[in-house]
Amino acid sequence: MKVELLAATDDPEELICTAARNDYYADFVGEESFETVMESIDGDDIEAKKETLIGHLLSHGHFGPFEHPQVTFAVKGISRSCMAQITRHRHVSFDVQSMRYVAFDDVDPEDVREGEMVVTPPSASDPDWIGRNQKGGAVDEETVAEREEIFRESVTRSVEDYQRLLDLGMPPEDARFVLPIGTEVNMVMSMNARMLMHVADMRAAADSQWEIREMTEKVLDLAAEWCPITFDYYEQNMKNRKNRLAP
Repeated sequence: MKVELLAATDDPEELICTAARNDYYADFVGEESFETVMESIDGDDIEAKKETLIGHLLSHGHFGPFEHPQVTFAVKGISRSCMAQITRHRHVSFDVQSMRYVAFDDVDPEDVREGEMVVTPPSASDPDWIGRNQKGGAVDEETVAEREEIFRESVTRSVEDYQRLLDLGMPPEDARFVLPIGTEVNMVMSMNARMLMHVADMRAAADSQWEIREMTEKVLDLAAEWCPITFDYYEQNMKNRKNRLAP
């Protein structure tokens, strides 16, 4: 899995603060400098003033100003299962790689067996892995070896059958029905800063599935570079407070 930041609002925290100050500012923020708009906020310099105001907004549940900055991520190599989970967030915009128009007819099934094209869950090879709703606990090495072999054989056979169906003239949009839900897909998603925190509330939580949790953590790492004051506060004070920023 790989996550890249494609595009984002410049100076997102200046925008957040300007929007927030508009609510309690007698003059028109569109005609004032940012320094003037922030003049009454505590802090020795403009960065300290932004920290003061953003901390106040988040601690008091004033989330509206965080809806103005927008960010877009490109995500490579998540499973269709993970994609189905993240696209339940209706206030995020998505473009997902199409398996109607993209055919995987040149993929070597042996590469699939080695872990290409299909996401392999940790429980396929880790005898100590414990997942949600799992029956039983850790298993011995022999059991996990059998588990991994069944998984590899199944996904490899699915890809081979898919490619045979393509060779027999079946359209990709129909042949894809035999592919496993773990088939890798690429995706582009856009959201505002508030929605990103809401997604993190839900998908970085300890009870989230491992794959979407990993993806969300990667997104949060990039968000911390893009919008540092906001996501440092979120990391330190709000992370894993489930549904805190429900849309």
